[in-house]
Amino acid sequence: MAGDLVRHEPDVLVEDPEHGYGAVRTISGRVSVAKQHQAPAPGLPFSTVALTRLDEALTLSSRATGIGFSVYLGDLGADTRARAEELHAAIGAHSAESVLIAVSPGQRRVEIVTGTESARRLTDRGCNLAVMSMVASFKEGDLVGGLVSALRMLADQAGHAPKH
Repeated sequence: MAGDLVRHEPDVLVEDPEHGYGAVRTISGRVSVAKQHQAPAPGLPFSTVALTRLDEALTLSSRATGIGFSVYLGDLGADTRARAEELHAAIGAHSAESVLIAVSPGQRRVEIVTGTESARRLTDRGCNLAVMSMVASFKEGDLVGGLVSALRMLADQAGHAPKH
């Protein structure tokens, strides 16, 4: 019968040409195949479409407000606030006019760090509302949607870039 493992000698199995080793045709005629589980290759956490949505939200928020918005996604260590502040400071000369949204999904932590100038236009209350919006989306498994929503909320609160 095709698909059967055939014993030619005691304790010697021959590979089934159609299904390989670990396949046997049961009495009912069903073919049972055992395969080794292989974890999928690691890939990017976001699809190209999701990355495009996030990039567009970052660009539009920054352009409309004059505030540089950044997103960090990854482990923030034991002191999440201190690490987020370090990342914000690493922005460099423009950190005073910048906002960092730092998200550590594994730790279930979100930190928003504002620079001295951007803090004048973004209240703590507004930042807390953005965090609550993100958390609600994250609970539904929508990481990018939460980030995009928070960026829109923060941009709305900050208002348009001041005219010089």
